[in-house]
This record gives sequence, C-alpha cells and structure tokens, in this order.
Amino acid sequence: MKTLLITGFDPFGGATVNPAWEAVQQLPETVGVYRLCKLQIPTVFDDAAKIVIEKADEVRPSVILCIGQAGGRDAVTPEFVAINHRYASIADNAGQMPQGTCINREAPAAYFATVPVRLMTEAACAEGIRASVSYTAGTFVCNDVLFQLLHYYRNDDIRIGFIHVPYIPSQLTDSRKSMPSMPVEDIVRGLIAAISALDTPSVQPDIKEMSG
Repeated sequence: MKTLLITGFDPFGGATVNPAWEAVQQLPETVGVYRLCKLQIPTVFDDAAKIVIEKADEVRPSVILCIGQAGGRDAVTPEFVAINHRYASIADNAGQMPQGTCINREAPAAYFATVPVRLMTEAACAEGIRASVSYTAGTFVCNDVLFQLLHYYRNDDIRIGFIHVPYIPSQLTDSRKSMPSMPVEDIVRGLIAAISALDTPSVQPDIKEMSG
C-alpha cells in the first residue's frame, strides 16, 4: 500500500479542542490504496513544518495531507494555493505573532497544491458533505506549513495538500453561537472522500507554473 501522512493541529487561541485533529484521529487506518500515518503537529510557525518534514523523511509517504481549522467556514475546503507571507492576528502557541513577513525570501511568491484539489472537493460533495475549493489558506500557521512543504518537496514526487475544516458544534460557545459548524462525523466522511480521490487524474496546473 501507499503511505499517506496526514496531520492535524493541536488546539490554539485558548481553545481546548481542534476539529482538525479530532477528525484525523477518527479516520480509519486505511482508505483505498493508502495506509494512513497520523501525526499531531503544534500550531507554531516553523516548528510545525519541521516536524512534518522529519516524519515524512522517516516514512516516505506518497502524499502529505495537512488538516487545519478555519473557524467561520461552513464547508470542508481543500486549499488551492499557499503564499509566501506571514501575518498573525493572534499569537501562535509559542507566542509568535509575525506582522507581515516572508516565509522564505529565496522562495517564489506562491505555490499551487500538488493534489487534485477540485476533484477532492467534488468527491466530498458527492458524499453529501458541504465542500468547496478555497483560494486562500490564510497567513497563519496553516498557510505556513503548506507553503514550506510545497517548497521543500518542490523537486520530489511527494504530493502535498491541505484541507481546512469548520468548527465542530462543541466549539460554539456564547461568542460563536451564530457561527457555522459541522459534526466531526461529517468532517471525517468528507476527508475520506477527498483521500479516495487523490489518484484521480487531474488537469490542475503544475507548481512550476507559479514558481517559474
């Protein structure tokens, strides 16, 4: 079987739960042709990407798929692009709060994800899960991880993707009552569908179109 390294972040911003890691933990051990290697990573600039790379160097996956929380979104949203920029509206879990800096001054402005984003989105929708393609991974740690992985593996066969997921209902405290959420069981179903579509032929642009 092929190996899929799939990651979820720890809670951040004072929260006690992160739906990304909650969903990753509930995924089966295998999905289609993929054996899943699950990894929790810290919501910390630089450290998160380094930990993923260290694990990937150990297990040599065919695909790395990172999952993150996007509070306010109402759908499972595979990310199309990562940008070379950091801007934090809150501190990460190490107290860092960059205010408009490059991730890597020697890297291009952006990279496309190297998984079939649109097909993964369509697969989740076909299972009755709210899903849509996202064209912004933000400027916090999620984007940081996606960009760094795409840069590090730019000349490698390992494919890289990122999926943002909504809040789960238990996170809707008084200040978030009106915000959208999704049951973790539905998030899991959406992720399984997206993983199942990984090897579907795609016409998505190659990252060299962005870096050249």
